[in-house]
Amino acid sequence: MSASAVGSARTGPQHRFTGADLFDLAIAADPQISPDGRHIAYVRRANDIMSDRAVSSIWLIDTQTGEEVPVAGEHAAAFSPRWSPDGKRLAFASTDGGSAQLWVRWMAGGEAVRLTGLPTSPSSIAWSPDGRSIAYTMLVKDEGPKLGSAPANKPEGAKWAEPLEIRDLLTYRADGEGYIEPGFEKIFVVPATGGAPRQLTFGPYHDGGPLSWSRDGRTLYFGANRKPDWENDPVEGEIYALDVAGGQVTRLTDRNGPDGNPVVSPDGSKIAYLGFDDAGRAYENTNLYVMNRDGSNRRSLTENWDYSADAIIWDSDGGGIYTQYDDHGETKVARVGLDGSVRDVAKGLSGGGLDRPYSGGSFSVSDGDAIAFTGGTPTRPAEVQIARGGNARMLTDLNRSLREVKALGEVRKITAPSSHDGQTIEGWLTLPPGYTAGQRVPLILEIHGGPFSAYGPHFATDNQLYAAAGYAVLSSNPRGSTSYGEAFANEIDKAYPGDDYFDLMSIVDRAVELGVADPDALFVTGGSGGGVLTSWIVGKTTRFKAAVTQKPVINWTTQALTADGPAFFGRYWLGAMPWEKPELYWVRSPLSLVGNVETPTLVVVGAEDYRTPVSEAEQYYTALRLRGVPTALVKVPGAGHGSIAARPSQSAAKAAAILAWFEKYRKGWTRPAAAD
Repeated sequence: MSASAVGSARTGPQHRFTGADLFDLAIAADPQISPDGRHIAYVRRANDIMSDRAVSSIWLIDTQTGEEVPVAGEHAAAFSPRWSPDGKRLAFASTDGGSAQLWVRWMAGGEAVRLTGLPTSPSSIAWSPDGRSIAYTMLVKDEGPKLGSAPANKPEGAKWAEPLEIRDLLTYRADGEGYIEPGFEKIFVVPATGGAPRQLTFGPYHDGGPLSWSRDGRTLYFGANRKPDWENDPVEGEIYALDVAGGQVTRLTDRNGPDGNPVVSPDGSKIAYLGFDDAGRAYENTNLYVMNRDGSNRRSLTENWDYSADAIIWDSDGGGIYTQYDDHGETKVARVGLDGSVRDVAKGLSGGGLDRPYSGGSFSVSDGDAIAFTGGTPTRPAEVQIARGGNARMLTDLNRSLREVKALGEVRKITAPSSHDGQTIEGWLTLPPGYTAGQRVPLILEIHGGPFSAYGPHFATDNQLYAAAGYAVLSSNPRGSTSYGEAFANEIDKAYPGDDYFDLMSIVDRAVELGVADPDALFVTGGSGGGVLTSWIVGKTTRFKAAVTQKPVINWTTQALTADGPAFFGRYWLGAMPWEKPELYWVRSPLSLVGNVETPTLVVVGAEDYRTPVSEAEQYYTALRLRGVPTALVKVPGAGHGSIAARPSQSAAKAAAILAWFEKYRKGWTRPAAAD
């Protein structure tokens, strides 16, 4: 029995969701269906209480009997399962024995063999059509720049300081990676039965995946920015053809925009790919294109679709392409025909994360067009499902013991017209367990990041923890959110934060009108883009009793020059560099409104955040202290921007700190009168 499901003899079982329950959660990811559709290999990510981390293992499901067996990951992390073309072998990456390496398992006998002994982790694994070779990408390290040297007279046994660190990249650090090691991502191929890997691409630029083989096995297709100014153009990319034998690289596309993700058709005559025209806007829908294998006759299949295509796979007859997309906060799979027709074939995908209800998920397709995907519900994390002919069936039940014991908060969809212009704004209310109609409860407005992303009816540990404490939680998609069309997302282009504030206030008003939210007990929090808007909101209104801004951007000038996307933020989000339009940078910065703040505001950030650097949170904390507004600074040790809730104990502790802050100021705060 789960430790968190056990209560004392005095109190009985704990039926409300608690921070301890995070250790009992598991989630399905990366489901790969075999070519014949009989089996699905998937990654199971289960939180481990001893290591305080999610541990990845690979499991195999028989789609007919439902039987599950472990494949890899008993002693080390295993991930990225990929079937051989004949379905008799499974390639995957595993850290068994140390660093991540490429392994192959023969399914009939169950033997697994390590193919590589690589210095860095392989990714973008792709089998050749004849099953004799496996291509992958890997970082090839360089020495990096050198300037001078330390004195040469170091005595034996002396303990001198570490050598100087010299950086010359525009983006010299990245969230989740830290300070970037010099080197470039390159393409390799290795025999599928073992042997020496062979490097296929070279040069001072990154050659990335995913990779796709030509049907004769002579060519690999990939996407990359191989231009000399690649560092300064983060939204550029072209499709390239790589001759496997000779190493020649031929460019197949040539427009200003990020062409990538090439996938060869079943007959080898066409290439499907993703991309868009770079118009310098903050957001563009990604379109699905098809061209001949030599790069001729390029055309868009989704030009008038107004959704963003992702993760493409050809259907077995070559007459269409499956693609994943988001629609009003929900994730679906559609088949897009070569004639431009579109029909949905799977819905209810999930897997964008555990802590907050982001859209997301992943899928794969068998030769017989059976679709394996990850999908769940607002009260159930992502499971493996299979869809045939539009009918979906759930194959796993990874959190059954938790679901049978815990009472989780119901999730309801609500909508409201924006007070700004009447546009419909959608949101989802997570209610406290046992909520009864007409009961008014305190409300937490929880704002998503991005800002170009979307919430939806998906499971979220933060929301369930807040609901278990008696709060209703409102997860909304203001303008700027994706999945509502390109125009809606670009309502905040060069104007963020801005009118999205009115959308959020309008849907809070709707929660009050519905009789759920107590208008005298409103609270607000959000992370990243949600942290930006939280800080903006408390500078605009005093209606919230307390606020928690998580990993925010406070000053766009410092953000643009210290974050891990220096070529992107200024140019695309604000349309200028800080020295070109300093007044624009200031008027969009929440720091410009700090003089208005009278709301107790907690500041939370990962100690190794390089996307919205720690200095942003520290600036705001210091400004609030100087203003005399109640605040505290919470740093999550070892956490980056994307990993701030990755370790269960820290995720639970962060949610507990937020709830404690709200409880502390449940009755509000009034600035003491100044002394005479």
